[in-house]
Amino acid sequence: MYLGKMEILENEPLAPYAYTQAGGPADFLAQPETIEELRSLLNWAQERELPIFAFGRLSNIVVRNGGLKGLVILLSNLKTIEQIDATTIRAQAGCDLIWAANQALAWHLSGLEWGAGIPGSVGGAVFMNAGAYGGQADMVVQQVRALMPDGQLVTFTKDQLAFGYRQSVFQDNGGVIVSADFALKPADPALIQAQMDENNYRRASKQPLNYPSNGSVFKRPVGHFAGKLIMDAGLQGSRRGGVEVSKKHAGFMVNVDRGNGNDYEDLIHHVQATIKAQDGLDLETEVRIMGER
Repeated sequence: MYLGKMEILENEPLAPYAYTQAGGPADFLAQPETIEELRSLLNWAQERELPIFAFGRLSNIVVRNGGLKGLVILLSNLKTIEQIDATTIRAQAGCDLIWAANQALAWHLSGLEWGAGIPGSVGGAVFMNAGAYGGQADMVVQQVRALMPDGQLVTFTKDQLAFGYRQSVFQDNGGVIVSADFALKPADPALIQAQMDENNYRRASKQPLNYPSNGSVFKRPVGHFAGKLIMDAGLQGSRRGGVEVSKKHAGFMVNVDRGNGNDYEDLIHHVQATIKAQDGLDLETEVRIMGER
């Protein structure tokens, strides 16, 4: 079906869109190309009392086999990026974080080096307050524009974003992130490139980039590292269906043989139960588990 010129797909499998290459179908799926199309989608869903799920790159999500009941909006076509003053860049929510980091380099601006290898979107990075290698979204995000459930486009200043460890206000307020402004600093591009190269080398040498995954599965427990706990428990190589605890990095779960969303969830629960029994610790997921079994 179509809403204006925009196609809305029905009963669309999410696996091809997801970094895990796993996930059941969405009742409806659309990819708006403008803010007005996004607003019309929100109105369309609300008129039909459909739940709304907005994602950038489906890079930190486990979708169960039963899929998502409602409208899934993928923001990957909202991907423009611009320099709005000497030290500020504005990127739309669907812009690849890697691309944003490279554009900052091209403009001789430092502050996004940590995002140079993170396979996700700007919107997802803001939503989850993503970070790596000493950097994090809340260190550089200046303001965020979001389309609220009532259709209003609202600008959130930094002190309104309620950033925490893998937390932001958008996990509670129903707003769909449209764009983010990053406050950066002028720097020698050779030094920026060197830091990005170092981060990417560390990532490639330690992480299982040859298999589909969501990256780090668990949040860091206070006083511990999730990967070390999992490794010390002898869980590397453990499998449920086609999903395995990576033998290269214990904090990752990789899709090695046509695994599905339920496989991911079952393996997550197995790891959590084992660490609870052996160490008395509750591992909290960094990835979000969604949908029907």
